[in-house]
Amino acid sequence: MADHSRKFIELSYNGNNYHGWQVQPNAVTVQAVVHKALSTFFRLPIETLGCGRTDTGVHATQFFAHFDLPEETSTPESIIQNINALLPHDIAVKRLISVLPDAHARFDATSRSYQYHIHFRKDPFKHNRSWLLRDFPDVEAMNQSATILSEYTDFSSFSKSNTQVFTNNCIIKRAEWQHFEEGLIFHITADRFLRNMVRAIVGTLIEVGRGNLKPEEIRKIIESKNRSNAGSSVPACGLYLTEVVYPYIPANV
Repeated sequence: MADHSRKFIELSYNGNNYHGWQVQPNAVTVQAVVHKALSTFFRLPIETLGCGRTDTGVHATQFFAHFDLPEETSTPESIIQNINALLPHDIAVKRLISVLPDAHARFDATSRSYQYHIHFRKDPFKHNRSWLLRDFPDVEAMNQSATILSEYTDFSSFSKSNTQVFTNNCIIKRAEWQHFEEGLIFHITADRFLRNMVRAIVGTLIEVGRGNLKPEEIRKIIESKNRSNAGSSVPACGLYLTEVVYPYIPANV
C-alpha cells in the first residue's frame, strides 16, 4: 500500500482457548480472531503481523502486532472500544498507536520479557493460569543456575528442533526466580527467544531445584547444544509474555 497508515495494536489475551497466536489451518488462534474483528470493524480485509508467536495455551499480558489502513478519521479510543466489543472476553485491545510506515512489530522489538508462574496449593482460580507443583524446589539453587544463562548466547539446548531460524543466539538480560506468598515466578528478558525456549529453561531449572542436577551442570547442558540434555518443557499454562519493548513506543503506564 503506497498511501496507508501503519498501526501498532497492543493486545492482551488468555491463551487457554487458542492454538497459539499465529494463524493456522483448521485451528482457532488469537491472530485469526483478531483479524476477523478488525476486518469487521474497518469493513475491509485486515491482516496483522505479530511481534512473535506464542504456543498453544500460552498467555500474553502485552503483545504487539502491526497492520496497515487507509487514512481513517475515527479516534483511537473509539476504535479500541468498538473492536473490543467484537472480540471475545479472553482477548482485549489496550492501545492503538500510529507509527511510521516502515515500523515492524517483529523486527523492531529490542527486548521481550516472559514470566512463568508456579503455585503449590490447589486453587481453582489458578487452573490453566499457573503450574501446580507438589513439592517446593530449592529456589537458591535455581537462581544460581539462572545467573549462568547470561554468560552464553547459543541456546540450541533449549530450542525446539527443526525450527526455521538463522541463528540460535540470544542475549539474556535477566533470568531470576522470585518467591511470593502463593508460589514462584520466573522472570526472563532477552533480545529474542527461540521456540519453546522459556519452557525448556524452566523445566531444566526445576530439575536443579529438585536436586536432580547441580547448579553448575547448566553449563554442560548449554555447551552441548543438544536439546535432549536439557530438562522437559513445563506446561504452557504458566507462561506469560509480559513485555515487548520498542525504541519508539512509550511504556504504557
